[in-house]
Amino acid sequence: MTQIKYKLSPSDFAYLYEECKHCYYLKIKYGITQPSMPMPGVFSALNTRIQGSLVGKNLQTLSGTLPDCQVASQEGFVESTTVPNTGCFIKGKYDLLCKNSDETYTLVDLKISQPGEDKIEKYRTQLTAYKYAIENPKQAKPIKISKMGLLIFYPDTVKFENGIARLDFPPKWLEVTSNEDTFLDFIKKIDVLLNGPIPEEGPACKWCQYIKEVGKM
Repeated sequence: MTQIKYKLSPSDFAYLYEECKHCYYLKIKYGITQPSMPMPGVFSALNTRIQGSLVGKNLQTLSGTLPDCQVASQEGFVESTTVPNTGCFIKGKYDLLCKNSDETYTLVDLKISQPGEDKIEKYRTQLTAYKYAIENPKQAKPIKISKMGLLIFYPDTVKFENGIARLDFPPKWLEVTSNEDTFLDFIKKIDVLLNGPIPEEGPACKWCQYIKEVGKM
């Protein structure tokens, strides 16, 4: 087992890790990141305003289709202890944490996106990573997560009233289940990757292909 501690961000699991092991390796081991376009400001504004308006409220006041829990906090930073049998730990920022009537919590990841069942699998590891960090914190008191899911908003209809455009964003809840053993095996796989030789460039990675073409000049 390696003694080196690698910081793993849950937000990398759905995209960077799946898209290019070479670029993922460079980011985690050496801090070399792909250049990226900033998220359009409108998405950040929508995300912040929606989250902020929910703090202190029961999600069912928004819709009866949502879990019966009260939003306790938003955008909380978490850091886990070292994952057993690896040199890795989880560190990142979740979206919403909601308190249930039985004193456990529901972990919510908010998305401004088209809802689709495919997103459950896509973000399962990311949400499970936050769950692991919350239940196995480095310093804070452990919190039991009994439910987690995606709260998705996507514009439906628009109305123009008194010179203002009003968009309807009906919420959609996609519950996500987790398996801790599967998650731990996933982190062990990452640990093996990071302690091995650098992976080959991803054949479908545009950044890798760009670097290769620049190297030919």
